[in-house]
Amino acid sequence: MARKKITVVGAGNVGASLAQSLALTNLADIVLIDIPETGGMPAGKALDIAEAGPVYGYSVKVTGGTEWALTANSDIFVVTAGIPRKPGMSRDDLLLTNAKIVTDVAKKIKANAPHAMVIVVSNPLDAMCTVMQRVTGFPRERVLGMAGVLDSARMRTFIAEALNVSVENVHAFVLGGHGDTMVPLPRYSTVSGIPITELLPKEKVDAIMQRTKDGGAEIVKLLEKGSAYYAPSVSARAMVEAILLDKKLILPCAVMLNGEYGVNGFFVGVPVKLGAKGMEEVIKINLTGEDQAAFDKSVAAVKELVAVLDKNPVAA
Repeated sequence: MARKKITVVGAGNVGASLAQSLALTNLADIVLIDIPETGGMPAGKALDIAEAGPVYGYSVKVTGGTEWALTANSDIFVVTAGIPRKPGMSRDDLLLTNAKIVTDVAKKIKANAPHAMVIVVSNPLDAMCTVMQRVTGFPRERVLGMAGVLDSARMRTFIAEALNVSVENVHAFVLGGHGDTMVPLPRYSTVSGIPITELLPKEKVDAIMQRTKDGGAEIVKLLEKGSAYYAPSVSARAMVEAILLDKKLILPCAVMLNGEYGVNGFFVGVPVKLGAKGMEEVIKINLTGEDQAAFDKSVAAVKELVAVLDKNPVAA
């Protein structure tokens, strides 16, 4: 049986870290692709990752380059292409520049692997998912956005730190758009099944929620040049593994909603079941009035970005 094939689009920090992380799973051959202007960089990084195989113990094939023929018949694409955020820049500032990049990538994916699944990492995430789905025309089950896994991982880190417990005991849920309006849900965030609202005072819970919302910006500020890549790359890997191994794993992902949560035709972060068919089910949870209001605000922010795209022919 032929090994599965995954293409990582963009050989920068997120893409290269993801390719290395995927190689460690030993589940699929990997292609690292980038634009011609990068020259031998993607091939060089791919070769470096391949040469780590004998030490790490993985035997998958890792190749890289700038020719899209390398990606033919890939089973999954993970799109990290786009310019990163800079200090003082919001995800929304990236909108039109990255929409052009993702439009070009989407056309090439459709031409080279029309049956593939696509996981989008590029920001602003929910809008870039919209571009990808519109250009490829792929069904919603096969176009997903990586956001909630990362946001929840950040929240879990902060909860574990606050309570001085293992992150393995901590579960967290973050819904909505991937940006300043994301909706952390402390009622559904638990430590060994106990809601954090019973373990921490409200002001501490509120501080954790805010830090989760600001998680990406905090790292951008500290790095001064560039943005987060270790946690984003391994979060994307978790989604890839759930699909390749048909785990039926419930993860928060950006998907196009068709009436669920009262939303139609927009990509928003919600809990979904991930398996061999991609997004296999949207999981509905009950929201309080306060949660619903925050979720509606987040959806409104996504709609604003899509409205800008609608006025721009690049995403048509």
